[in-house]
Amino acid sequence: MNLACLDLEGVLVPEIWIRVAEATGIEELRLTTRDVSDYDVLMQHRITTLAEHGLGLSLIQKVIAEMGPLPGAREFLDELRQDFQVVILSDTFYEFAMPLMAQLGYPTLFCHRLLVSEDRLVGYQLRQPDSKRAAVRAFHELNYQVVASGDSYNDTAMLAEADAGILFRPPANVVEEFPQFPVTTDYAELHQAFLSALS
Repeated sequence: MNLACLDLEGVLVPEIWIRVAEATGIEELRLTTRDVSDYDVLMQHRITTLAEHGLGLSLIQKVIAEMGPLPGAREFLDELRQDFQVVILSDTFYEFAMPLMAQLGYPTLFCHRLLVSEDRLVGYQLRQPDSKRAAVRAFHELNYQVVASGDSYNDTAMLAEADAGILFRPPANVVEEFPQFPVTTDYAELHQAFLSALS
């Protein structure tokens, strides 16, 4: 059976941190993996910014509770499952993502965990370093063919490790730096790219 490995934010759901920035008015929280290639630098910046403004996990979870998948995402997943086993490989956190997983029909999710003390984010625990690439490598060792899609810097290692990698609605800077990956802009195009990768 073939495996489809998908990023979550920007591919299936809106960027959580951008929604938090909009809800709080804190522009510094708008930065995502589309802007900053070093994930640890980005997360430390987020944790520091939240602490400076006295904001905790409960506020972020409240924002997430009002979010839903991107239009057409659930239908896209349902179609993709006809030809692929689907795994979500994300640099988000279980403490954020589970309400969104319910709305997507509970696909398998590999992501990270937050370290929280009295509602305050004090750190995070990676499932493992370079986890998206490591997951695809492990699937290859199990003799799966893997097609992967994402939109950001932190997806490019996964795309490179897969048998085929596809960018979905990436920013111009990612397209420019990684011209080897085809670019898709809607779910019909992405679905066709996945099917074409099998032939």
